[in-house]
Parts: sequence; structure tokens; C-alpha cells
Amino acid sequence: MDLVQLDIAAIKQSDSQNNAYVLLLNETVGNRQLPIVIGWCEARSIAIAIDGTEEPGRPLTHDLFKSFCERFDIIVKQVIIHKLVDGVFYSSIICDRDGIEEIIDSRTSDAIALATRFDAPIFTYENILE
Repeated sequence: MDLVQLDIAAIKQSDSQNNAYVLLLNETVGNRQLPIVIGWCEARSIAIAIDGTEEPGRPLTHDLFKSFCERFDIIVKQVIIHKLVDGVFYSSIICDRDGIEEIIDSRTSDAIALATRFDAPIFTYENILE
């Protein structure tokens, strides 16, 4: 299956769910969009990483994870949104440490929050976009 690269287009408050946000991902080459419902904390974390102007007084969870990875020479190489079941997206974080690749299961919102901090690309499969 072919991977399709995605870019973060916007984060909007959900019209249908309280304290939920919609993360809009656009395919890098093309016009399709993948909307993913995420929680307030993850939306804020992603927005802070993208915007870069707000600096929380203490590290957010995703910042802590990045610091941990840097301390132990772990690199987040990419995120893959690999499955959609009953409206729930499933993702993997692809990491590298000393040339050894590891795949870590993750909630999609957390995986994307980490991808923004590591400047790692985000991918999905063609069938999920369809």
C-alpha cells in the first residue's frame, strides 16, 4: 500500500462535541483532507508546538517525552495513521535508536503532537483517505 504524506492544515473547535477539537490534515500533494477529532489538551499541545509563541511554565507531556527521547538518543522519524475502525484512528510512531527501528502504538493525537516537536512527517494510507 502506498503512503500519502499529510500536513496539518488547521485545528478547529468541534461543533458537535464539547471540549473536542477537529484536527484537519491535508494531503501534501492533492486536495483531500482527513479530519480527526481530538481532545482539548492534545489540541493545545499541537497548537503550541506549531505556533511556537506560547511557552508553558512547565513542560507539557509531549515536551517531556521529547526531552526523554533526546536524552536517550531516540529519534521520532515519522508517524503513520494506519487504521480506522468505527471512527477511531490508530497510529504508530516510527522511532530510531542506534540504527534500530522501533514501532510504537499511539493515539493519533499524541503521535501528531510528537511529530510536530520532532519535525517528523505524518503519513496515512490511500484507503484511509478514501
